[in-house]
Amino acid sequence: MGSSWNKIASLFPKKEEIRVLMFGLDAAGKTTALYVMKLGEVVTTIPTIGFNVETVEFRNIKMTAWDVGGRDKIRPLWRHYYQNTAAIVYVIDSNDRERINEACEELHRMANEDELRTRPILVLANKQDLPNAMSVDELRDKLGMNRLSRDTKWHIQPTIATQNEGIREGYMGIQLPQPFGSLITHVFLLLTASMCIGHCTREATYFSVNVPPLYGNQWFPKLPIPSICPK
Repeated sequence: MGSSWNKIASLFPKKEEIRVLMFGLDAAGKTTALYVMKLGEVVTTIPTIGFNVETVEFRNIKMTAWDVGGRDKIRPLWRHYYQNTAAIVYVIDSNDRERINEACEELHRMANEDELRTRPILVLANKQDLPNAMSVDELRDKLGMNRLSRDTKWHIQPTIATQNEGIREGYMGIQLPQPFGSLITHVFLLLTASMCIGHCTREATYFSVNVPPLYGNQWFPKLPIPSICPK
């Protein structure tokens, strides 16, 4: 996979830097999710009073993730972090049915802010391993995702942050506005599908069918995908 990584990265000579905000009520699992993304492993955390900021790199993508504390006294300060945000990650405790309405209110209040109105939203439906956890369909309804602006792209990803499950898959779903053009999505999809590169002579057909956004983006170089391996 290393050689595939290098080939893909060479298509993006300029490192893109993006700013992602991670919000959610207290005890939702934001900090755990952040460090799983950063380190690839679960670390011991304590409640976030202010914020944690970490830089996560995917070769030519440099993502600065801000994990902002979710306690009620801290939430009024969220707006100070909105400027220049490319995407929002909203972490939900799927097992906390008592506070789902509160989580919904905070999500919509934030999504309606002028600085964030058109920003893509990734909802991490965390703690899916707990017996009372709400499903993705149930969360979609209870969070009123279909009431968001038509210009807002969103995705709900079931996760178990303490077991490192679903976090990276969730970040694949972030559809960034141009000029980023879903760059994270494309790189992850290419890496995930790298097992197909060079293992059959139908790579071009595979990619044009399964990764249509890649071929649809005007900024992406239209390079042929070579067939170098036997059938």
